[in-house]
Amino acid sequence: MDDRTRIPPLSPFEEAVGFTRALRAGERIVVSGQVGVEADGSVAADAGAQADRCFALIREYLEQLGGAMEDVVRVRMFVTDIADADTVSAAFSRALGHVRPTGTLVAISALYHPSWKVEIEAEAVVRSGQ
Repeated sequence: MDDRTRIPPLSPFEEAVGFTRALRAGERIVVSGQVGVEADGSVAADAGAQADRCFALIREYLEQLGGAMEDVVRVRMFVTDIADADTVSAAFSRALGHVRPTGTLVAISALYHPSWKVEIEAEAVVRSGQ
């Protein structure tokens, strides 16, 4: 046993691989790379819409673990096409511009599924935004 609190697995993939989508250790919450998949399994064609969905999921996981978007201290964004940097950055600004966490955006060659254009990770320190 450890002192980590995890959100429940949301897919068989998490169990098979052995990772946690989001966990809290003390006052720190770490959200693994999120992609913009909708609840019905669909994915928007636009990278900005995918990024908005990523940030919505990150918010949901933070709240489940007792945190808030205002507690986010670091974000990493991965895009498969650097031409999408501005639209993904705009989603970042909508979600977290008022918080001003550190942020990184890099282009990578591919994500697991060809329709995924962006993946976003976040780290938070609970109550750091108060």
